[in-house]
Parts: sequence; structure tokens; C-alpha cells
Amino acid sequence: MKTIFVFPAIALLALAGCDRSPETTSVQNDADRIADALEQKADNLTAMADATTNADTAALLEGVADNLEDRADNVRDAAEDNGSRP
Repeated sequence: MKTIFVFPAIALLALAGCDRSPETTSVQNDADRIADALEQKADNLTAMADATTNADTAALLEGVADNLEDRADNVRDAAEDNGSRP
């Protein structure tokens, strides 16, 4: 019974990718890699903030981590906007 649902899902995913140019796909893949790297750095900074005993340093690290998360979101949004253009 599960295979009945899997095949239509695969077909829909294949069709969803047909309207994107190779350049758009490349931009979106690059954006995902960049955003993932930014999020990883944010996670590392958050871990550093959790490990520090200085409250001011922890707050600074958390702020930078939040900014990196925002930048990651901006990168993904920009790539999606690029992909939605005709």
C-alpha cells in the first residue's frame, strides 16, 4: 500500500523540478550550502555562549549567532526569489 503513495509523490517531485533551469537549481543549491554553513557557525557560537561563564560574552555570542541565523534565512529567501523569476 505504501508504494502506491510513493510513486505519485516521486512523479510530483520530478515535475516540480522541471520548470527550473539548471542555473536556478545551481543557485538554490549554492544558497542552501551557504545557509547551512552559516547555521553551523551560529550553532557553534551558541555552544560557546553556553560554555562561557562571562554573561557579557555569552550575550555577545548569542547576538552574533542570531545575526548569522538571520543571514542564513536571507540567503535562502534570495535564492527562492531568484528561482521564482520568469
